[in-house]
Amino acid sequence: MTSLTRVPCTIVTGFLGAGKTTLIRHLLENAGGKKLAVIVNEFGDVGIDGEILKGCGIEACPEDNIVELSNGCLCCTVADDFVPALDQILAREVDHILIETSGLALPKPLVQAFQWPAIKSRVTVDGVVAVVDGPALAEGRVAHDMDALDAQRAADDSLDHDDPVEEVFEDQIACADLVIISKSDLLDAAAAETAGARVSAALPRAVSVVRAAGGKVDPSVMLGLGLAVENEIENRKTHHDDELDHDHDDFDSFVVAIPEITDPAALAARVTAAAEAPDVLRVKGFAAVAGKPLRLLVQGVGPRVSHHFDRPWKAEEARRGALVVIGLKGFDRAAVERALLG
Repeated sequence: MTSLTRVPCTIVTGFLGAGKTTLIRHLLENAGGKKLAVIVNEFGDVGIDGEILKGCGIEACPEDNIVELSNGCLCCTVADDFVPALDQILAREVDHILIETSGLALPKPLVQAFQWPAIKSRVTVDGVVAVVDGPALAEGRVAHDMDALDAQRAADDSLDHDDPVEEVFEDQIACADLVIISKSDLLDAAAAETAGARVSAALPRAVSVVRAAGGKVDPSVMLGLGLAVENEIENRKTHHDDELDHDHDDFDSFVVAIPEITDPAALAARVTAAAEAPDVLRVKGFAAVAGKPLRLLVQGVGPRVSHHFDRPWKAEEARRGALVVIGLKGFDRAAVERALLG
């Protein structure tokens, strides 16, 4: 970078399936002339969200400006992953960087990583945006089938009753400068009020809350906040402030290879069955459909499963499908795999 001005960076956090990737795609499509770059930090072995963004074909953010980091929390791998990713992006002289965190990420340690000397002089945290799942909150949960999980823990005195999913949600809200309640088109007035009340109850200070459908938020609302969050992140109290380290041992993931299919609806039904299994939080990935030149994108959160063709298969790509399953530690992998493979 030839400029001495630090590049602003917006951290987009949020639970699994809340709509972070959809929101970022809308930002890329409506950049207003800004040159944007994206770092996608995923939990799992397949970079699904990065692939979704790379398929956009958006001039403001070419594929080379999208950097994927998998199987590692950014704040835990600063030297090995985060700094090299920033080096790669800053060499392109971008105007603004977006970081899409893993759905399991704790935002506070990531913001603290911006205090590293190798980072602090070049980039600053413009703001932290938390995306929350409106319909799930309206139903009184942040993940599918939380009632069953709570009942299991209440019935077994040997289990830890602190819900890791709830803690992740509350920590993300505690660090946010802006909260976006997603999928507002699926909420009636009463449900919207319930979701809003859930967010308000978790907010430790005055923060703007915006409802959105299809990730459509005016970029001026999210970008250019100029808050330099890294300078005051210690004031944002979270559940994990007393921990020297943190990990993701409460969660697990694995990948299921999907042979070429003939019926997208049948695959969606299998994903629905898998996503509704106890302690499964998210299923997402791609599939190849016989006779179709386009790749099928599949995403499932509880009973909500969507699928659509997102882009053509590239000439050098093998037409192989893969689905990432993310859940709480100890979920029944074998049963989920059987459901996905039919």
